[in-house]
Amino acid sequence: MITIKKGTSVPKYKQIIASVETAILSGNLKKGDKLPSINSIRDEYNLSRDTVLMAFNTLKNRGIIQSVVGKGNYIKSEKIDVKQKVFLLFDELNTFKEDLYNAFIKNLDKSIDVDIYFHHFNFDVFSSIIADKIGDYNYYVIMPANLSNTKTVLDKLPDDKVYILDQMPKELQKYSGIYQNFKKDILANLESVSDVIRKYEKLFLVFSKEKQPIGMLEGFKTFCNEKDIPFEILKSLDNAQPKPGALYIIPDDDDLLKIVKKIKESELVIAKDVGLISYNDTLLKDVVADGITTISTDFTAMGKRLAKMISTNERNHIENPNHIIIRHSL
Repeated sequence: MITIKKGTSVPKYKQIIASVETAILSGNLKKGDKLPSINSIRDEYNLSRDTVLMAFNTLKNRGIIQSVVGKGNYIKSEKIDVKQKVFLLFDELNTFKEDLYNAFIKNLDKSIDVDIYFHHFNFDVFSSIIADKIGDYNYYVIMPANLSNTKTVLDKLPDDKVYILDQMPKELQKYSGIYQNFKKDILANLESVSDVIRKYEKLFLVFSKEKQPIGMLEGFKTFCNEKDIPFEILKSLDNAQPKPGALYIIPDDDDLLKIVKKIKESELVIAKDVGLISYNDTLLKDVVADGITTISTDFTAMGKRLAKMISTNERNHIENPNHIIIRHSL
């Protein structure tokens, strides 16, 4: 099964890899088959253990083999055309995260395979998924959201194989990635429409500390204090009753639909009586209530840029562009 030729310039670990690939293509190795042990290959061909381990780790990173503790290494996939594998961990799936994912996949080389997972803002899920996948991938793309203590989990991964997306807390800044500057973005965008905002008597930010970045809250408070505008932070809209003169800033799409419904039930008029600013633009927000104003980053640009970073092994910090789209709701 394993063929090692002497007197060739091809490194021996690559010859082991080629031997496994040839065996898969010929049908001699199939999914679920067990490979010879690392020690047996080492002894039979008079190799160092590190040489055999390097070959097995490469095959493992490509998703071709998997290790079973106490049993050995087995063929996991017969897709030998996959040269690299990327681990992608999102907080949740929504329309704009789907745009990010699609742009990322579209701009990646076809030989790179991507597996996507979700932690749903749960630290235990976050840590267990990563712990279970250590060593299985060439790159790890992580969206930590606002979870605490993620550094303790990511420290188990190679620094040069990790990319951080969306939120970039200070303790994770040793890693490369693409991030949003939430405090700066909300400040700049609200400032750009401050003349319109002053038409409203009070600003409300619907903010969930479990899901929303703290920078958004800090930027909102800074803007209101600097402009001397009354404001209030709402944990939810369950008991909220819209009144004339209110302007709501709503990061969550479910909350957006709730407030639109409440405004209609109160027989108030959006923009005239109650203003709305949402986060993260979608096609739906272009048509709901004649158009919802949004503060939005470019998730398609984020996905495209991430693909370039992975493809070229670029190590850098990239701040993703952000802007406000003014529509009828303001």
